[in-house]
Amino acid sequence: MRADAHRNAERLLAAAKTAFAEHGVSASLEDIARDAGVGIGTLYRHFPTRQALLEAVLWDFLEALRAQAMDLLTSPSPVDALAAWLRFVLVRATAYHGLAAEFETILRDEGSTVWAFCLDVLAAGEELLTRAKQSGSVRADADFTDLVKLVSAIAWATEKTDDPARPDRLLALVMDGLRPR
Repeated sequence: MRADAHRNAERLLAAAKTAFAEHGVSASLEDIARDAGVGIGTLYRHFPTRQALLEAVLWDFLEALRAQAMDLLTSPSPVDALAAWLRFVLVRATAYHGLAAEFETILRDEGSTVWAFCLDVLAAGEELLTRAKQSGSVRADADFTDLVKLVSAIAWATEKTDDPARPDRLLALVMDGLRPR
């Protein structure tokens, strides 16, 4: 990629992150291009679809999730490590309005550019759950896919909340439900 094209792509990603944070994942692509100082054609040359742009923005998000999971694997308390990672996921998932639903779509799309990486991230998170189960601090029947869906549901349900503590309270309920019987 030429240097100017690379700069354009970087400016588009920065503008998209800002627009998605302010207006959600359905933010205007024309506004994103304008804020990046390029034309809409340049945006489409780099990112032919909204999903392609969103997936490019998600790379940092996914890398952070995987790194956090890997760091927490050495935590002395497996259940606290799992709770910390799920909270990290929740905070990241609520960064952009509509992201929780889009993420579900991406996880079902094997053709997505981030699909395989998503599976790696989820595998790292699942290791945290396995460790917590092995320690006896989490129910043996806890299912990682169910847990991810619950966190996604919390993210979706609290996107427009006027109570900033609500996501943490709901996550605490989930963690309480993971305790062994």
